[in-house]
Amino acid sequence: MSDIFDARRCELGEGAFWHPERQQFFWFDITGKALLSRERDKEFQWQFDECVSAAGWISRTELLVASETGLWRMDIDTGSREIVADFPSEPHLRSNDGRADPWGGFWIGTMGKRSEHEAGAVWRYYRGEMRKLYPGISIPNAICFDAGRSLGYFADTRLRRVWSVRLDRDGWPAQAPELFLDLAANGVSPDGAVTDCEGNFWNAQWGAGRVACYAPDGREIAVHHFDAVRISCPAIGGTDLDQLFATSAQQGMTPEARLVEPHAGMTFCRRVQAKGIEEYRVVLG
Repeated sequence: MSDIFDARRCELGEGAFWHPERQQFFWFDITGKALLSRERDKEFQWQFDECVSAAGWISRTELLVASETGLWRMDIDTGSREIVADFPSEPHLRSNDGRADPWGGFWIGTMGKRSEHEAGAVWRYYRGEMRKLYPGISIPNAICFDAGRSLGYFADTRLRRVWSVRLDRDGWPAQAPELFLDLAANGVSPDGAVTDCEGNFWNAQWGAGRVACYAPDGREIAVHHFDAVRISCPAIGGTDLDQLFATSAQQGMTPEARLVEPHAGMTFCRRVQAKGIEEYRVVLG
């Protein structure tokens, strides 16, 4: 299929991320403990000894990588890495969705390895400080920021709700979160998300095989279906920032279901009528 960007089947594809300086797409297989990428026909894979899930770019050659134990500075060329910030030592937790914010910070969700009820949280790393923002979240997702530097978004996939939060001049929450989308009535589970230059919110929807686009007022304005039910995380990249990437997963599927759905776990890409926002650079220290 023309939509398939990479045919490697991830168990739990996530962390879709377009590096603006390298003009290169990266993503993760969380339970496969791997960071993946490709350039044309050349495949890349970096293996870890723990779950990894999200990244931001520090420079052309360095990424900030979120793992179950903390945030790491990783050299893309050599694969070497060093710890930047630790999570509290809780071996039953791992990182999940995350994204850099416009101020050079990095927001990252944690959750139970068995999706334990309200075991997770949303954190922010900013200039050397790791601060817990929102505790008691079961499956944190949809972390992203609007182009106007005024709003942040996050979701609890289990509750099927997405919130927006006003941010102050340094990118910290300025008030209590407000409900942006309540998808429970439709049985839709919000997963990863990004925004475009018009402020629209693009949300991968686990179990629905789609990425849906919502206007800033919450109206659904576009839907893109893919040939995998468990679509997990979008990114908008490419030279003109008009290509929609989407990761997917096989997690929870029986062997019979995997045969019926041969593209599950693959990564997709198609051109869309939208223009994305360049991923923000992470500033350390």
